[in-house]
Amino acid sequence: MKVQKNTSHVRESAKDKAFGGIVTVILVVFAIITAIPLISEIAVSLSSKTASQMNMINLLPVEFTLDSWKYLLGEGGIWKPFLISVSSTVIGVVTALGINVLMAYPLSKTEFKASKYIMLFVVFTMVFAAPKVPYFLTLRAYGLYNNYWVLILPHILTAYNLIIMRTFFKQFPKELEEAAMIDGCGKFRILFQIVLPASKAVLATVGLFYGVTMWNQYEHPMMFIQNMDLFPLQMKIRSIVDGGSELQAITMMQTANYTPATLSAVAVVFAIIPILIAYPWLQKYFAKGAMLGSVKG
Repeated sequence: MKVQKNTSHVRESAKDKAFGGIVTVILVVFAIITAIPLISEIAVSLSSKTASQMNMINLLPVEFTLDSWKYLLGEGGIWKPFLISVSSTVIGVVTALGINVLMAYPLSKTEFKASKYIMLFVVFTMVFAAPKVPYFLTLRAYGLYNNYWVLILPHILTAYNLIIMRTFFKQFPKELEEAAMIDGCGKFRILFQIVLPASKAVLATVGLFYGVTMWNQYEHPMMFIQNMDLFPLQMKIRSIVDGGSELQAITMMQTANYTPATLSAVAVVFAIIPILIAYPWLQKYFAKGAMLGSVKG
């Protein structure tokens, strides 16, 4: 006797279709609204000196030119701050993930009796932040004033990201780890060969959190770095946006087809590009990792 498979599928009602359409329209409108400032900055960066001075630019470039980009990427001195930001972000994210993994994994184990007390201290640091003056004096006492490592070391461990990773490891199937232990695997081998390969979602999520924090940091460099040779990209952008006397003199030259406004727009767009490139690669892991790390406490 042949059993016929039921190939029918649930049909979407008219109300569901209408609701889906309305939600789509709303999301598209919000996406356009949030993209307008970036589009406007791109238009300014590609416009001429005259158009910028006369406020003729809206969402499209006026008298299209690449002169602002050529100056900033050529003579504007932006590459060294850019490389400092890139290196500090890459080193910081790798270091942060390593420390978070090595701390979160044992804290996720019930047999580790001290985990509850350690997590108490972790949550305490999340609720009660250090005051600015003692914080500044402490980091300066550690030799981090006018030091490249101040862009990295204060950011490599945050309570929120540690809790996300610990919660994820807590949900990892114990059967897999027990089977590996029966086969003779040690704790470190289980972590690096079994647990981490299956943890790409949470690693990408936490890595993105750390990466965005380190890439966009402004307060730390402003507090701890006075040496212009150590300025990250955000501090360089600040100097361009402020439009010092040197920049004003350069833009006043007759041969210059750019203004402080067009150069500022180039700097802003230039700083956003790496995040726009990196985020689509991590997007597929992002939502999954954030949800997996927040289901249970």
